[in-house]
Amino acid sequence: MSDDKARLEKVLKDSIEMEEDLMRTYLISAERVEGDDELKERLENFAQGNAKRTKQLIDELNEMNEE
Repeated sequence: MSDDKARLEKVLKDSIEMEEDLMRTYLISAERVEGDDELKERLENFAQGNAKRTKQLIDELNEMNEE
């Protein structure tokens, strides 16, 4: 594996971890929100966005490893 490919793989893996951490944080925060349905919904939407980005990053990593 070239150095560039190894660096890119590390960036993708680190990004996946960050997105998953943010997703969990948003979901936990949304569960704790009381009396502000709008904020709760926004936090849940943020978490959904993180889930989509996580899937895209995983797909990219898998595609890169197939090459």
